[in-house]
Amino acid sequence: MSVAICSLKWDAAQHGPQAIRYDSDGYHLVRFPYGAEAESYDPWRMHDPAKGGTAPAQFPHDRSGLIWPSHDGWGVLSALVFWQPDSRPAEYRFRFVRDPLGLTTGYDSTATTDSAPTRGSQFRSYVWQMFVHPDTPVGLKVTARGVGDVRLATPLTHAQFKLAIHTGVMTP
Repeated sequence: MSVAICSLKWDAAQHGPQAIRYDSDGYHLVRFPYGAEAESYDPWRMHDPAKGGTAPAQFPHDRSGLIWPSHDGWGVLSALVFWQPDSRPAEYRFRFVRDPLGLTTGYDSTATTDSAPTRGSQFRSYVWQMFVHPDTPVGLKVTARGVGDVRLATPLTHAQFKLAIHTGVMTP
């Protein structure tokens, strides 16, 4: 079975902390830089700045948060997020979203997860599996919430977002 992979990485040491800007759904679409030096692996050009618009996007444009699957198949999405240490959040939330910017098939969130802060640093990893299609981009969205569901501007310090597409899905 063949697997097509896209692996994105962003780190505050190279790019400064990623400020949180909440969309109308109360979540922040995590952005990733373009280019070979910024990405761990993207031979299928699933993180292409030309996709989804009339002109190429530049990081940190909203479209820099999208992975455009190269194939139809069974997608394994995974993410790693480090939050800047902050004592204010009472909850961290995360979700994978099909078409998070409403460019093609419409916003469709899945695998929403929440967790309480720990006494140490705030590191989270997530995995979800679903069918993916080339005409529907996927994105990673996060939020940090305080008491009373108040969205906080707690910056990210590190993020990774990966998609592995199993292209040889068998049918009976």
